[in-house]
Amino acid sequence: MNLVLLSGVAVPKRDVIEVIQKFNIQVNNLTQFLPQDRVCEFAKLSPIQLLEETEKAVGNPELPVQHHALVEKSRELKKLELAVKQNGDTLNQLRALNAEQERDVERVRQREKLLAKVDLMRKKLPWLKYDMKKMEYKEAQKQEAVGKKKMDEAAKVLNDLISPIEKRKKMKATQESSCKKLSNQMTQNANNRRDAIEKECQMGVQVRAKYDEMEDLKRQEESRQRRIAKAKEDLVAAESELAGLATYEPPREEMERLSAQVMELNFEVNQMKMRRKEKESQLAHEKGILRKCSERLKEMESKNNKLLLALQNTGADKIFEAYSWLQEHRSELKKEVYGPVLLEVNVQDQAHAAYLENHVPNYIWKSFITQDASDRDFLVRNLKSYDVPILNYVAERSISRVPFNITHEMQEIGIYSRLDQVFDAPDAVRNVLISQAALEYSYIGSDVTHRKADEASRLGILDFWTPDNHYRWSKSRYGDHMAASVEQVNPSRLFKCNLDIGDIERLRSRKVELESDIAEMEESLRLLQKEQRQLEDEMAKIHKRREEIIENVKSDKKKHQEMQRRVDIRRRKLEDINKEEDLKSSTKKLIDQAALLNEQRFQMAMKIKNLLIEAVALKWSFMEKNLMSIEIDTKIREMEMDVKQHQKSAIQAATHYENCKKETEQCKIQLYDAKRQAESVAVITDDLAQEFLQMPGTIEELEVAIQDNLSEANSILFLNQNILQEYESRQRQIDAIATKLEADEKELKRCLCDINTLKGKWLPTLRNLVTKINETFSHNFQEMAVAGEVSLDEHEVDFDQFGILIKVKFRQTGELQVLSAHHQSGGERSVSTILYLVSLQDLTNCPFRVVDEINQGMDPINERKMFQQLVRAASQLNTPQCFLLTPKLLPDLEYSEACSILNIMNGPWIEKPAKVWSNGECWGSVMGLEGERV
Repeated sequence: MNLVLLSGVAVPKRDVIEVIQKFNIQVNNLTQFLPQDRVCEFAKLSPIQLLEETEKAVGNPELPVQHHALVEKSRELKKLELAVKQNGDTLNQLRALNAEQERDVERVRQREKLLAKVDLMRKKLPWLKYDMKKMEYKEAQKQEAVGKKKMDEAAKVLNDLISPIEKRKKMKATQESSCKKLSNQMTQNANNRRDAIEKECQMGVQVRAKYDEMEDLKRQEESRQRRIAKAKEDLVAAESELAGLATYEPPREEMERLSAQVMELNFEVNQMKMRRKEKESQLAHEKGILRKCSERLKEMESKNNKLLLALQNTGADKIFEAYSWLQEHRSELKKEVYGPVLLEVNVQDQAHAAYLENHVPNYIWKSFITQDASDRDFLVRNLKSYDVPILNYVAERSISRVPFNITHEMQEIGIYSRLDQVFDAPDAVRNVLISQAALEYSYIGSDVTHRKADEASRLGILDFWTPDNHYRWSKSRYGDHMAASVEQVNPSRLFKCNLDIGDIERLRSRKVELESDIAEMEESLRLLQKEQRQLEDEMAKIHKRREEIIENVKSDKKKHQEMQRRVDIRRRKLEDINKEEDLKSSTKKLIDQAALLNEQRFQMAMKIKNLLIEAVALKWSFMEKNLMSIEIDTKIREMEMDVKQHQKSAIQAATHYENCKKETEQCKIQLYDAKRQAESVAVITDDLAQEFLQMPGTIEELEVAIQDNLSEANSILFLNQNILQEYESRQRQIDAIATKLEADEKELKRCLCDINTLKGKWLPTLRNLVTKINETFSHNFQEMAVAGEVSLDEHEVDFDQFGILIKVKFRQTGELQVLSAHHQSGGERSVSTILYLVSLQDLTNCPFRVVDEINQGMDPINERKMFQQLVRAASQLNTPQCFLLTPKLLPDLEYSEACSILNIMNGPWIEKPAKVWSNGECWGSVMGLEGERV
C-alpha cells in the first residue's frame, strides 16, 4: 500500500481522499484551482459547464446533486411524454382500423362456423366407417366357426381310418426286424465258412511246402559236400600265399635324416614368423598413429570450414569459392600466400579472441596476404569476382614496433598484456594485423583496470580492454582536450572454433611421413612372407617324402594283415559247413510236421460241413419271414389309398377354416385401424354423441351434407384471407397499448410532481446565488472596466441546458457580449476570469483556492486593478484562503495585513537577500538591503 505524509504522519492514500472530500477540495474544478495552462480552458467553458463548476465550488452542497437529479428527471419526463404521445397515436390508429373491418370479420366468423360444422361431420364419418367394419368382423367370425366345425368332423373320420394302418405298420416292422436278424446270421455264417475254407487252403499249401523242403534237403546235402571240398582247397591256397609274402624293412637312416631337416626348417620358419609378427605389430601401431593423425587433420579441416562459414555469415558470401580456388592454384604462386587471415590466426583465450575480433576491422579477417607483387596482381585478377581483399606484405620494409613492456604502474591498475601478444600467426599475417589495426597500442586489463580506468590515461595508455568494456581516449585536432569513449565488449563470433594453420601443415607433413614408413614396412613384410613361403614349401617336400615312406610301411603291413584275415575266414567257413545239420534228422522233422497239418485239415473240413447245414436252415426261415412282410405291406397300401381320399376332404376343410380365420383376422385389423383412425379424428363424448345423432346416419348421406356445407362456406368470399387473424392480433395490441399508456400517464404525472418539487428547492437557491455573484461581479467589473454581469440562462424543464452567462464590455461604445475566445483578447479574458473568481470568494465553502499566473498577458493598469480586487476579496472574513502564484509583480502594489508574500530564493546573484532571509529577518529589511521595492 502507498503511504503519504498527512500532518507529519504516514497514512494511506484513502485517508487523504477522505480529508479532501470532507473539506470540499476539488482539484479539477477551475473555480478553485486555476493553473496558468488552463486559463484558456476556463474561458472555453460553456455556460452549462460553468454552472456545474460553480455549483460544486460555492453555495449549498446539495445544489449539484439536485441539478443532476433534475437533469435525469427531465430526460425521463421527455421519454415519458414521447412514449405517451406515440402510444396514444398508435392506439387511435389501431382502433380506427378495427372499426373498419368489423363487417368483414362477421362474414369470416359465419364462414368459420360452417367450416366447423363440416369439420364435425368429418369427425363422424370415420365412426360410421368403423360401424361398417364392425358388422363385417362379426360376419367373418360366424364363417370361421362353421369352417372349424367341418374341419373337426373330417379330422375325426381320418383318425378312425389311420389307426388300423398304424397297427399293420408295427407288425411289418416286427417282421422286417426278424428278417434283418436272420440276414445278419446268414452273413456271419458265410463269413465263418469263408474263413474256414481259407484256413484249409493255407494248411494244404503248408503240407505241399513240407514235401518240397524234403526234396530241397536232398539237393542241399549234395551241395554241402561240394562246398566242403571247395573250402578245403581255398584254405590250402591262402596258407600257401601267406607263407610266400616277404617282410618289408623301413629305411630308418633316411627317416632320421628327414626328421633333422624338418626340425631345422621348422626353427627357421618360427624365427621368420616372430620377425613378421614384430613387423606386423609395428605396422599396426604406425597405422593407428596415421588414423589418429588423419582424424585430427579432418577435424581441424572441419574447423577450417566452420571458420569460413563464420566469415560467410558476416558478409563474405563467396569466401568458400575463393579459398577453394587458392588451394587449387597454389602451385602457380611464387611465394607462400596466406588467407583468409581468420584461418591463419590462433588465439588460445576466448576473451582475448573477443578483444582481437572487436579491435581488428572486419575486412582484414577475410583478406588474403601475398608476399610478392606478381602474386598479388595474379590474385587480384582472379579473385575479383569473389569480393575479397588482397593485401601484399613486403618483408624487407623496415618496421619499428613499440616494445612490449608491462611496468609496475601498469600492473597495479590491472594491465597484464597487449593485443599483439595474445595470438599466434605466421610472421607476414602477424605484421599485417599489427600495422593495419595498431595492436601494439591496445592493452589488456582486468576488472581492476575497469575500476581504475581514469589512471590508465595518465600512464599514456589510450586504448585498453577489460572483461566487459573497451576504453579509448582520443585527442581533439582543434584543442588539447581529450575525449573518452566506452564501448561494451561483444562476444566473439568468428573465433568460436579457432585453430592453428601451422598445426594443420605439421599434421599433413606427419601424415605423409607415416604413409611412407607404412609403405616401406608393407614391402618388408611382403619379402618376409615370400621367404617364409619358400621355407614352408621345402619343408612340405620333406614331409611328403616322409609320408611316402610311412605309407609304404603301412601298405606292406596292411597286406600281411589282409592275407592273415583271409586265411582265418576260410578256416571258419570250413568249420561252419562241417557243423551244418545232417539229412536224416531234418527229413524226419518235416514228415512229422506234414502229418500234423493233415489232421488239422480234416477237422476244418468237418467245421465247413456244419456251417453249410446251418446256412440252409437260416435261408429257409428268412424266406418265410420275408413273404409274411410282403403280404402285410400290400394290405397297408390298400388301406392308405382309402385314407388319401378322406385326407383330401380334411385338407379342404382345414384350408377353408384357415381362410376364414385369416379373413376374420384381417377384418379385426381393419376394425382396429378404423377405430384408431376414428379416435385420432375425434374421441366420442356425451356432447359429441348428441351432435352425431342430429347428423345423417349413413356414409353417403353424410358425405352429401359435408359437400353442401362446404359449398355454402366457399360462397362467402373476401379479399384478405388473414383478416380475422389481423383483427384479433390488432385487438390484442390495442389492449396492451392501452395498459401501457395508462401506466405511462401515471408515471408522467409522478415525474412532473417530482420535478416541480425539486425545482422548487433548487431554482430559487440557484437564482439567489447567481444574483449574489452578479452583484459582486458587476461592482468589481465597473472598477476594472466598463460593465459586466452574470446571469442564469434558464430553459424551463431542459435542466441540462441551464447555464451561467458572463457578459462583459471593455469599451463605452460596445455592447455586453458573452465571454469567449472569439470576442475578447487574452488579457481581457484573464481580467474577466479573475473577477469572476473574486466574486466567488465569499461564497466558496472550501479551505483554499489557487490561481496560477493569472496576471500574465494583462496590461499594467488592469493587472494593478485586478490585484487590488483580489487582495480586498481575499482579506474578508470567513472566506477561503487564496494563493496567487506568479513569477513577477508590479511595483508599488498595496497589500493588506492579511496578505503574505513567499519568495523562493535561488541562483548565485541574490546572495545578500538569501543570507538575510536565512537569518529570519522580515521582508522590509530585505527590501532595504536591495535598495528598491519589489
